[in-house]
Amino acid sequence: MKLALIGVGLIGGSLAAALRAAGAADAVVGFDSDASALQAGRQAGILTDTANSAADAARGADLVVIATPVGAMRATFAEIAPALARDAIVTDVGSTKASVLADARATLGRSFTRFVPAHPIAGGERPGVQHADGALFRDRHLITTPVADTDAVVLARVEALWRVAGAHVQRMSADEHDRVFAAVSHLPHVLAFALVDMIARSPRADACLALAGAGFRDFTRIAASSPRMWRDICIANRVALSAELHGYRAQLEQLQKAIDAGDGDALQACFEAAAAARRTVDPTGK
Repeated sequence: MKLALIGVGLIGGSLAAALRAAGAADAVVGFDSDASALQAGRQAGILTDTANSAADAARGADLVVIATPVGAMRATFAEIAPALARDAIVTDVGSTKASVLADARATLGRSFTRFVPAHPIAGGERPGVQHADGALFRDRHLITTPVADTDAVVLARVEALWRVAGAHVQRMSADEHDRVFAAVSHLPHVLAFALVDMIARSPRADACLALAGAGFRDFTRIAASSPRMWRDICIANRVALSAELHGYRAQLEQLQKAIDAGDGDALQACFEAAAAARRTVDPTGK
């Protein structure tokens, strides 16, 4: 299988590495607007060739994986559409799905039925193909959000490839996906970015950051993620994310009142409920 990887970074690079290691892809042609990413992909042995444009990468490919920031997907779909072979499969790895589906529907033309929207629940705070890992998706969740138009055979093929990469596949509607991940992924990233930015702008920033312990590091690890990627995710999923932010503000207001009033019982009740809920989460993220 010839795979075209458009957007050569951590997630796309890890998928390509996994498929090559499993013998599911014997050629991987990459395109990225950053020439250094293409060089790194070649050096890592993930890319077998590079292209000068997204359309050139997609031309003749059996599978096209779009791994750009979600804000760039509409233009990418539009560019590759004329170059796609009639039997080519297109998929993505974006963290929002409703906006990506709308972009694909508007631009892919006849190839839309062969587009499978997908979201691997895996990643890392260090972006870049140089950090790609063929084992990244092993025992992780992979969400597909097909629509009525999606070709069932193509959907099964893409899901099978993700299982080859080690992922556990499940299906959701795009709207439900976006609501769920606004709460458990997009909101936490916004909070981590906001906290680090607030501290970095304070007069005592140097002392605070120098003395930050494990709690701060654990909570803010994701604030080292790609700013451009997370900007696009926040905008693409802004309705669901805004609802979660409103709910979080209300929770903070209640905690503020309890702290101002010295209400230890209210604080403990909140903390106990949160601790019990958190302990139900698989620490491996699987």
